[in-house]
Amino acid sequence: MRKNAVVIAGLRVVRGGRPVIDGLDLSVPAGSVVGLLGPSGSGKTTLMRSVVGVQASVTGSVEVLGATAGTPALRRRVGYMTQDASVYTDLTVVQNLRYFAALAGVPSPARAVAAAVATVDLGGHERQRVGTLSGGERSRVSLAAALVGDPELLVLDEPTVGLDPVLRRDLWAVFRRLAAEGRTLLVSSHVMDEATQCDRLLLMRAGGLVADTTPDDLLAGTGAPDAERAFLTLIDRAARREEDVR
Repeated sequence: MRKNAVVIAGLRVVRGGRPVIDGLDLSVPAGSVVGLLGPSGSGKTTLMRSVVGVQASVTGSVEVLGATAGTPALRRRVGYMTQDASVYTDLTVVQNLRYFAALAGVPSPARAVAAAVATVDLGGHERQRVGTLSGGERSRVSLAAALVGDPELLVLDEPTVGLDPVLRRDLWAVFRRLAAEGRTLLVSSHVMDEATQCDRLLLMRAGGLVADTTPDDLLAGTGAPDAERAFLTLIDRAARREEDVR
């Protein structure tokens, strides 16, 4: 039986005096690509920050790779790619990756940097300043920065936002390759067609979990022809249930 890389029970996050997430339970199977999907404002980033251990005002249990989220033991075992590029535009690709390798305490930084560059296919750009790269290339540098510590779990917050279809396809090919190596990926998106790239789907709305399913089961359970219409069907069902409760 496949183990879970992340187990969350009773997660509650309060911001501005109101709960953003209230009583959330979910798990992320190890060695898989799990898509965290939902519209903007649904709580995806808050959930991911809770998994990484950088979110304030959190109650409940968030266990990551058998340890409490955010503990020092997880520093190299979890890689985090934020929605906005977290790399330095005035430094070269290699300088950025050396810096993040040092933060992660990587014992062989030169080897780790070379491996990360190869994984994201940035060979030939190592000495180029990040500020001169294209948007897609910067996204690859951010992914490489998350990978340089050789993490078991990658938490990627909307890594394909703003990219054209070709670049999105190429990044998803990288994600699938990483999962094939045994890593676990939690990838958020509001682009519903990316759902078909995932092994499992967590669909969020208004800080709650609408569905925990697979791409095939999502379509079969809603009778919808594609992931976007399937998600809208689930949203409409949830709204009707809320109306019935009122």
